[in-house]
Amino acid sequence: MDMGWMVPVGVVGAISARHAFTTWVKAKHGYPIEDEGRSARRMRRLGRWGHSSGGDDLEAERKIMLLTNENDKLTGQVGRLEERIAVLERIATDPAERTAREIEALRDR
Repeated sequence: MDMGWMVPVGVVGAISARHAFTTWVKAKHGYPIEDEGRSARRMRRLGRWGHSSGGDDLEAERKIMLLTNENDKLTGQVGRLEERIAVLERIATDPAERTAREIEALRDR
């Protein structure tokens, strides 16, 4: 009896069993179930390098907006701190009598 046909059938069966087991584990642990073919891996790789798909564009725009807002806030803080440092430098380097006059002028207001 020729059993040569069992090798390819066994390979196909093993691959199918592996795929079914992997899908079951992903589903059990809450991972997204997707096609893990060559094109899916290529799309993930392209997405990692910045060539994202349409769904990622919305998230990227949201991140850009949040970072822009944070950048504006931090720029404002830096500007205020620079002003305060300038006042402190002026106080530290100016003669004492002029500083005293300015303080008295502020008190008289």
